[in-house]
Amino acid sequence: MQGSLSIGQDGSLLTRIEMAVLGRQLGRDLMAAHLPVTAERYLRTTRLTVAASLAIFVGFYAFVSFTGISFGLFSIVPPVLFWALLFTVMVPGLFLYQVLYPGIIARGRKSRIDLELPYAISYMQALSTTMSPFMVIHRIYEEREMFGEVSREFGQVVRDVEFFGDDLISAMHNLQKTTPSPLLSDFFNDLRIVFESGGDFSAYLASKTEYFHQQARRELDVVLKTMEIMAEVYVSAFVAGPIALIIMIVAQGMTSQGTMSWLLPMMYIVIPAGAIVMIWILSLMLPPENLEVSSRETVEYGTGSGAHVRKGTLENPELYRHIETKKRKFRLYEKLRHPLRTYISHYAYGIVLGAVCAGTVAILFFCGALGILFPKNAFEAGICFIIITFLIPVSLSYECRRLYVNNIEKHIPEFLRELADMKEIGLTLPDAILRISSAKLGVLSSELTHVTRDVSTGSYVNTALVRMDQRIGLVSVKRAISLLVKAGEITSDLRQIIMIAITDFEHYLKMKRERANTAIVYVMIIYLSFGIYLFTAYQLNGPFMVSFSTYNINFNLAQNVTDMFRIAIILGAFSGIMAGQFSSNSILAGFKHSIVLLAAAIALFVFMI
Repeated sequence: MQGSLSIGQDGSLLTRIEMAVLGRQLGRDLMAAHLPVTAERYLRTTRLTVAASLAIFVGFYAFVSFTGISFGLFSIVPPVLFWALLFTVMVPGLFLYQVLYPGIIARGRKSRIDLELPYAISYMQALSTTMSPFMVIHRIYEEREMFGEVSREFGQVVRDVEFFGDDLISAMHNLQKTTPSPLLSDFFNDLRIVFESGGDFSAYLASKTEYFHQQARRELDVVLKTMEIMAEVYVSAFVAGPIALIIMIVAQGMTSQGTMSWLLPMMYIVIPAGAIVMIWILSLMLPPENLEVSSRETVEYGTGSGAHVRKGTLENPELYRHIETKKRKFRLYEKLRHPLRTYISHYAYGIVLGAVCAGTVAILFFCGALGILFPKNAFEAGICFIIITFLIPVSLSYECRRLYVNNIEKHIPEFLRELADMKEIGLTLPDAILRISSAKLGVLSSELTHVTRDVSTGSYVNTALVRMDQRIGLVSVKRAISLLVKAGEITSDLRQIIMIAITDFEHYLKMKRERANTAIVYVMIIYLSFGIYLFTAYQLNGPFMVSFSTYNINFNLAQNVTDMFRIAIILGAFSGIMAGQFSSNSILAGFKHSIVLLAAAIALFVFMI
């Protein structure tokens, strides 16, 4: 009993120390990251996790020490270094990861909120003329597909009002305490002042639109600075580092002192592990380029029906099954009718096709059918070729989707501007869309033709526009179309709302271009660093070794080429993915870079050295 009491006291003392050192900041990070756990419980879970990891380390160390089993590892890695690295990763490394994880999540949410907030404010401005403030906030919360993390934050206000019974001002005050975005906190603070002073809600939103656009540009600058730091770290640690180590290994090998040869197998582990960690951190901290193309079933909008036929709502089950069968056949027909759109709508098609192609190449290679293609380093070249074969169909799917998205988005401002001009001269919305559909707006022209056809067959124009939005399936387009549809419900004078939508969309395109133009620099740095690695490999295994041919030096040149080829495969694959993270925060965006870098590695190590 006394022992258990002392343990409890020790535990509470440890908890108090942890809370004094980490608790305050950790509590804020947990709330900002929307992790549903208190700081005390999170620290207790962290302590248990680290203790379990320490126990596993001690057990593994005891097992290796008593049995003498090392799996040949200690023949290439010094035991002291191995145990020191393993302990660092499993105990202090795990604790540091657990403590920093909520802050990383919160920092990533802050960037996403600040970049998405201007679009939410524009949407609120369009709705504020006919809706109450709480209903406007509720609508932003409902549109989670369009506004992402901003909708999650607004959902806290909705929760406090509808479930906890708080008034709107108190709910906004509560959100100010938990949001990771100071910009959103200031927005709700000013909004509270407007409500308490009886100010004009719509006028306040209109005055803040340009301010939030400027703040979003500043946040983008911070994001780009983060990318710059991560790019420098990656190039220094995972490209320049291996080059320096290989040069030292080659120099020692030429003097028959292979004391650093154990570093090569370590690089096979350290480079992928470090790259994976950096890719994961970037995915949390950087906002992604939204290329999501959702394929949704079209619904009637504005007709008052809005009801979906469900099983059990019809008296005749046979009729229900007949309708569902017809729907499935129609969806299959549409997929076969538009194979390219189907292929780019789901990456699963590209992944399956890539797996089939890679599997076929692997079978042919290991059966010896492709051996003639690779006269040297056949095994490494074959693995590299299999990876390339898998990546090509997936990359093709992603890049075709990118072209589709860019083609649609670049014509949206022109469409809206033409629409505003035609409304200005007195044309109705259907007539204006009919005239614009004949203009050269790329893929958007065909979609507008569908809108005109739907209207001519009796659909409401708002229904036809919503159907177009659902066919296109882009979040950026949904924002513009939703503003247009909501404006059509509110007023017949659409010009002001259309101009808001134009400003909003042009800001989005400008931010996208700025990020793309800056990311090109970091992508080029990765290409340059990998090119330096290949040039170093060529010089070390070519002209450099030739200059020592007159000396009696016992050096295994073939093995050195093989080792450098293997490291080149690892660097090429992960450097390409890192380039994709910098440009679009997407692994799929990096596949095309990986293909180019791996192909360059094959060309050098198989045909040139």
